[in-house]
Amino acid sequence: MTFNLECPGCVSRGVPFLKRLHGEFGDRVNLLAVHTSLGHRDLARGDVEPTLVKFARDFARLPFAVALDLDGSFARHWHTEGTPYWLAFAPGGELLRSVYGSQENAQTRLQYLLEEWTGQAEE
Repeated sequence: MTFNLECPGCVSRGVPFLKRLHGEFGDRVNLLAVHTSLGHRDLARGDVEPTLVKFARDFARLPFAVALDLDGSFARHWHTEGTPYWLAFAPGGELLRSVYGSQENAQTRLQYLLEEWTGQAEE
């Protein structure tokens, strides 16, 4: 998931949903949050990294890796439309699906994808 700390939907819905996905699927899929500047203020590493670390470690207590897309190049490369933006990759690196947003429709699509992908849908 690409996100930004200044994005209310990311912080209030996207990050908590990603934590829930980690709880349900974290032993079968790799999850990563990428803080991106694309579409948001460009800040120097020294201005964003300490806040991001404090958020991930102390506030949200994220149980998965968090990366920093300081110049937005990662988000631009994958043609994200804003934040939060979800990218689902196959084990070989092929992009399988991308989903924009954090509201119920986006969450449902991601939940179904992971259930199908991990074989949980048949249970």
